[in-house]
Formats: sequence, C-alpha cells, structure tokens
Amino acid sequence: MKALKIKEWAQDDRPREKMMQHGAASLSDAELLAIIIGSGTKNDTAVDIAKQLLACSCNSLCELGKKSIGDFVKIKGIGTARAVSIAAALELGRRRRNDNSTVQTVKTSFDIFEIFQPLLGDLAHEEFWIMLLNRANKIISKHRISQGGISSVTADIKIIAKYATENLASNVVILHNHPSQSINPGSEDEKITVKIKSALDIFNIKLIDHLIIAGYKYFSFADNGLL
Repeated sequence: MKALKIKEWAQDDRPREKMMQHGAASLSDAELLAIIIGSGTKNDTAVDIAKQLLACSCNSLCELGKKSIGDFVKIKGIGTARAVSIAAALELGRRRRNDNSTVQTVKTSFDIFEIFQPLLGDLAHEEFWIMLLNRANKIISKHRISQGGISSVTADIKIIAKYATENLASNVVILHNHPSQSINPGSEDEKITVKIKSALDIFNIKLIDHLIIAGYKYFSFADNGLL
C-alpha cells in the first residue's frame, strides 16, 4: 500500500499544522522529532521514523540524548543531515536547561548538581569538570578539564591548580559523570580526590566537594564524609 503524503494525512496527524494550531505542548515526543526529521520515506512517514528512533532509545528522551550521529543514521530514513539536525536540537535543549539555572551562590550539593546535570547527565562518555568559587561560594567560572571514554577519564592536577590560582578561587568543586548510571565512587575516584585536595591545600584553596553525576542522580563526597 502506497504511503500517504503529509498533505493527505488527517489534520490532527500533521505535526506542523498541529503545532501551529494547538502549540508545541500538544505534540508527542515522536511528533516533535518528526518536525525535525522533516519528511518520510516511500514507506514510512516522518512520525513513523521518529517512533523507530525513540524505540531504539527505550522511548526515553534522556537515553536519546546519549546517542551519537552515528547511532541516528542507523535508522532507515535518517541520513547525515537529519542526524546532525537531531543532535543539534538535543544539544540546544541541554544548553537551555543550563542557562535556566538560577544558582549563583553554592549552598548545597544539590545546587552543584542543578548546575551540572544538564552538562553531564546525558553524556555517553566521561568528562571531568571544575567549578571555581570565591570565599562566599559565589561562582567564578566553570571549566572542562578533560574528556575520556565510557568508563574512565583523567584529571590533570597541574591544570586544575592553574585554573584555581589564576582565577583567584578560594574554593573548588570537582565533578565527573558516570555513563554507566552508577553513582558509586570507585577507588580511582577516591584517590584523585585526595591528590587534588592535597595539591590545592598548598595554595590555601579548599576543595569543598566532588560530585559524581549519573543521569538524574548524584553522589557527593562531602555529604558522605569523604572530604
């Protein structure tokens, strides 16, 4: 049976028209993705392709955010250009969440998590970041120190100390993510925490926390008495 063209769909099944008439909130995840995809193939509509894409991500936008352009092009009907558009839309969503953070002064570990979850929570690889604070724990700046693989990342202590001293930080937070979704620290996580703390102590700079972020969960070294 020949696939219907978009103009031949029922009015309520046409995502662009539905969005214009009823607003973006009225659309399903698949319909929103279909708008980004743009058009279907001979046998599948853009919505059908979007549903396949979501199915490969356990119907979770969080899991979809971890996929790469290479993963997207495995879906029939999604070429490189469409895959890049999807990846760009997901990245804009992450950046918007981070821009919406109202935290200017860190008071709790959750404040730190709220700032960094959009940056680290969806990644399929590990990254190591630092956040520099003044004496009143107001945020000075954030820096990505390194990017690793799916199960490990290195942290150059000299670079961390350089950022902290050049920016006249009084306090420092270190962070990394676990793509495995486990928030439990490993022995290497504990060792690097001790090394960084010792290095910063030389400059009278305090390491106030180390957060491990995994999706929408986190582990705080400070909250668990490990600092």
